[in-house]
Amino acid sequence: MTTNIFMLGMPSSGKSTLGRQLAKELNYDFIDLDKKIETSEGKKINEIFNLEGEEYFRKLETEQLKKIEPNTRLVVATGGGTPCYNNNMAIIKENGISVFLDVKPFKLEERMRNSKKNNRPLFSLESDSLIDTLFKTYESRIDTYKRADIVIEGDTDANTIMWILDAHFRTLR
Repeated sequence: MTTNIFMLGMPSSGKSTLGRQLAKELNYDFIDLDKKIETSEGKKINEIFNLEGEEYFRKLETEQLKKIEPNTRLVVATGGGTPCYNNNMAIIKENGISVFLDVKPFKLEERMRNSKKNNRPLFSLESDSLIDTLFKTYESRIDTYKRADIVIEGDTDANTIMWILDAHFRTLR
């Protein structure tokens, strides 16, 4: 298998954590799309949102996505909104297999609060309406996410994803 694997899902769904583990198991390279943007801009995602706005950030996201060559043995953790803007889902599907980690909003909120990282531009831990924002965002993105090649609901691990990918590739042969 040489095809790229794109991890999709809401913030705190496990895209980066599971993506890193999966890349290690497959002997693939790992890319965190948000980290690539931060490196290229010399700013954190929050700074980009605050200084330049979401539209500018989404443009950067698409530019970085387009730089990923097909069949280069990459596991890519996308940003939560990446597939939902600028026809990015089509770019993802042209360049690899997409895996949607479908974690429900209540579990996402729990994970965000447990991590105590308040570095997500659209989801503030100080907000009284965090769960409402998570539900609203999840509902607005779910149709795009469900276009992924593989949908995994709830908690999972890298070995399960590998098993599902293997089964998926066997059906494609």
